[in-house]
Amino acid sequence: MTSEGESKRAELSPREGESAGDKFQRLVAIMARLRGPGGCPWDREQDFDTIKPYLLEESYEVMNAIDDRDWAELAGELGDLMLQAVFFAQMASEENLFRIEDSLDAINSKLIRRHPHIFGEGSAKTAEDVKKRWSEIKAEEKAHEGPRLLLESIPDKLPALVEAQQISARAAGAGFDWPALDQVLEKLHEELGEIEQARSMGSREELEHELGDLLFVVVNVARFLAVDPEQALRKSNRKFRKRFAHVERELARRGRTLGESSLDEMEALWQEAKRLR
Repeated sequence: MTSEGESKRAELSPREGESAGDKFQRLVAIMARLRGPGGCPWDREQDFDTIKPYLLEESYEVMNAIDDRDWAELAGELGDLMLQAVFFAQMASEENLFRIEDSLDAINSKLIRRHPHIFGEGSAKTAEDVKKRWSEIKAEEKAHEGPRLLLESIPDKLPALVEAQQISARAAGAGFDWPALDQVLEKLHEELGEIEQARSMGSREELEHELGDLLFVVVNVARFLAVDPEQALRKSNRKFRKRFAHVERELARRGRTLGESSLDEMEALWQEAKRLR
């Protein structure tokens, strides 16, 4: 005889020839089972606020897998990310707020609505045409909600760099922008001068203020150069990690620690790491 648990396991196990839809529905069923009566104690005690950190964590793990070009890892991390969406939807369903089907309907309808050049009579010959039309349709959809401030819809819980990127892009789209990159670079030099002035005054609060202004201008430089500042910084972080690890490993090979080594010795190994790429 098989136990009830074994029966449920067999019922929710993968089957040969299943479609992507079948597999997704099984994920939904597994999540419902975990949250249901007699389900997993940990899953059952979670709520929207306790799950939020995992959503952010899984998003960054997806980005790490992409940066590493580790496609097997990416497949697994995307599964973990989908679990977060299903988890939120299951909790919402339990409170009769909405179901996962509503989320799927919403994104399917949005994609069709905002791609009239594919699913309608619209025309868009370039990626820029598509972005422009997407923004126009989005504005039309939100017009019925009444007047809203331009930056109001940008979440204030975003990482600061991403928030600055969205704020500057939104303001620039409304015409509040420098005429050209040269003017942005002039502003960059101006902010560097103001940091030096704040440093000489010894005001920690003013220094923080000016450093924030400098970072905001750097985000705008990235926008003019069509570079994603978040991804650029992530790549620089990874590059620093790799080179610093080389310094540590080489010192360890010589029987030395970082604290026992001179700056000149560490710098020489750093330059060696740069040559090794």
